[in-house]
Amino acid sequence: AGGKKVVVAGTCAEYDWSQDTVCREEQTPLRPATLYGVCKHALQQIVAAFAANAGVSFAWGRIFWPYGPGEHPSRLVASVVRSLLQGERAPCSHGRQVRDYIYTPDIADAFVTLLDSAVNGPVNIATGVPVSIKDVVYTIAGQLGRPDLIQLGAREAPESEPMFLTADVTRLRHEVNWFPRFDLSTGIAQTITWWRNQQ
Repeated sequence: AGGKKVVVAGTCAEYDWSQDTVCREEQTPLRPATLYGVCKHALQQIVAAFAANAGVSFAWGRIFWPYGPGEHPSRLVASVVRSLLQGERAPCSHGRQVRDYIYTPDIADAFVTLLDSAVNGPVNIATGVPVSIKDVVYTIAGQLGRPDLIQLGAREAPESEPMFLTADVTRLRHEVNWFPRFDLSTGIAQTITWWRNQQ
């Protein structure tokens, strides 16, 4: 159809999660351990081969931990927000896991910027700011004034996931020239407002 560039959404689940790591696009092994990760990685290989044959520019954005309006109710941020809004306890794991959470409007903006750039290949879509799950949960609780409802350690942490898993965003910063507009506190506040309006 005359298109010159394609940008597709991948996932950090494509990376090897067998040990603590800062995921780097060209260095961290790609060894997905979930069906979701395997499917995304397979799609990346298929589209890369197609793009090479068709002479089309191709970029692959590996999204890290997204949160925001419209998120599935069972995911961490959504489940904690919904529980606290209803005055219910929010059972969580120990919360010491460190991840890179990114607000969904920032993800959309990063993809638009990537599309408009000359950058090809894999690019981590993340903030570059490691944060513990405990800090995410207590940011929500602090804004809603209900830290008493947080139950750390009430759920088992998945043994298959490392304690520290975040993104190197060098390509995103220096090649794509993209920076997040929302910090965690602002993204959480807007997410809370969205869920409150749903109720």
